[in-house]
Amino acid sequence: MSVRQAIQDVTDRIAARSRDTRADYLRRIDAAREAGVNRAVLSCGNLAHGFAACSPTEKAMLAGNKALNLGIVTSYNDMLSAHQPYQFYPEIIKAAASEIGATAQVAGGVPAMCDGVTQGQAGMDLSLFSRDVIAMSTAIALSHNMFDAAVYLGICDKIVPGLLIGALTFGHLPAVFIPAGPMPSGIPNDEKAKVRQLYMEGKVGRAELLEAESKSYHSPGTCTFYGTANSNQMLMEIMGLHLPGASFINPGTPLRDALTREATKRALSLTALGNNYTPVGHVIDEKAIVNGLVGLHATGGSTNHTLHLIAIAAAAGLQVTWDDMSDLSDATPLLARVYPNGVADVNHFHAAGGMGFLIRELLESGHLHEDVRTVWGTGLSGYTVEAKLIEDELRFEPAAAKSALPKVLASAKTPFQESGGLKLLTGNLGRSVIKVSAVKPEHRVVEAPARVFHGQEGLQAAFKAGELNSDVVAVVRFSGPRAIGMPELHKLTPALGVLQDRGFKVALLTDGRMSGASGKVPAAIHMTPEAMDGGPISKIRDGDIIRLDANAGTLQFIGDEKEFLSRTPATEDLRPQHYGMGRELFAGMRALVGVADRGASVFG
Repeated sequence: MSVRQAIQDVTDRIAARSRDTRADYLRRIDAAREAGVNRAVLSCGNLAHGFAACSPTEKAMLAGNKALNLGIVTSYNDMLSAHQPYQFYPEIIKAAASEIGATAQVAGGVPAMCDGVTQGQAGMDLSLFSRDVIAMSTAIALSHNMFDAAVYLGICDKIVPGLLIGALTFGHLPAVFIPAGPMPSGIPNDEKAKVRQLYMEGKVGRAELLEAESKSYHSPGTCTFYGTANSNQMLMEIMGLHLPGASFINPGTPLRDALTREATKRALSLTALGNNYTPVGHVIDEKAIVNGLVGLHATGGSTNHTLHLIAIAAAAGLQVTWDDMSDLSDATPLLARVYPNGVADVNHFHAAGGMGFLIRELLESGHLHEDVRTVWGTGLSGYTVEAKLIEDELRFEPAAAKSALPKVLASAKTPFQESGGLKLLTGNLGRSVIKVSAVKPEHRVVEAPARVFHGQEGLQAAFKAGELNSDVVAVVRFSGPRAIGMPELHKLTPALGVLQDRGFKVALLTDGRMSGASGKVPAAIHMTPEAMDGGPISKIRDGDIIRLDANAGTLQFIGDEKEFLSRTPATEDLRPQHYGMGRELFAGMRALVGVADRGASVFG
């Protein structure tokens, strides 16, 4: 299968730009392999500590240095619905390992916070930084040098990117990611969104809002809208780190458990002691990253990955830019309509044909690289299947020939639109990204006066006071990574949506983030340079005319540009937002963090 020239061009320039950094990375992980991924390099005291809690049989196996030992890095906690199912995974994994004469140990845990719980709260200021904390926690878990391979249990937001960044620092080890799956469908997403807007307008009370939210988020499993969590799962599958068809199987089902057992055995089949050595540092190359970006665009995925995929790529020695992402978006058709890009949820997407159908369509239309390494031991064509459990046997059958729900999942011949879901915006205000897949064409160009806020609370207060009933570009600044940690501002969506529904031209401009659930209002996000660095966003004043053109990919101050650039940047005393809810512990990360278009990472 040949890939389209536009896709190949981006792949080639990533490879060329990354030639030296990628070569250095591969040398490091090859040296780590040669140094020995086994217990022989540990002293007797080291090893005794490493297996002190094991059974006598396991101790004998590990002491002999011939049995494979699998590390488990888990994000389990029982407060968050997506991660609660992981409680029982270690026992399933250990039993599956034992069946083939191997051992498995929980190497360590990583934090898992939920942006859904912290939206609009002080804790959200820790969210982006948690990705890099998770990467470091993963490194600590694997630092004992006890493991021949590792499996990673993670689902949401920053957890999967953090786990993968950590895994890539141990790129000489095979890595398999094991999902837990989405919760069953609850209240329809459009009905939930309607209640949120009614609440913002004061037409329903808190009791009605809580009832609607509880019917949406109602059981163990991932939230069913297509936000960052489910974008993570799509990425792990299309990049070859999941088993085929594993992403969207509901928790607590026999098929889910069968896939977990098979993932365990698969990870143990890929070690340096066997004939199918497949280290994660070789799986994640420029072709895998491009495949992930194509999948993101084809499904209208989370804007958060305009940060995360750059940081993930950097961990593998690859240099990816927003320009690469934008060019791939222009070359990729939109094939999925899942909330907030439609009314369906990920369960409907899976029932329509799911990942197997999507990957086959993109492969056959030349939008994906087939010739990649995967944990399944095949090229990407091995992922054009659906996982099924038939008479207690796990089988992988060809994906459906046609979508069962064409309004949810389309073929490459009849896409919802010819280009993907994300675009780069450039102009005299800097650089930002916008998710256009959920924005109707008539709302993609906005020229209106600015109303400037130093935080989302000010915007919400102005809305409630009736001060925003006009065409407006709402500017929310001092929300960037160096300012306060780049929180998501998804709480602003209902208010801005109400204004748009009233017939006003409305847009958001911010150096903060929006959720993977970014919706119908055009939002220029991740603005760089951020206000804290004196970027142009810090010079905008109330009443300035701002033009956002998502079709042309431009974001402009309209007026006397020389006068605009000569303005003194606004400042803000952010000290009150640097304390409480643990935020004081992250001062070092705010000082070290890089800019948004380089992944907003503290690792350089």
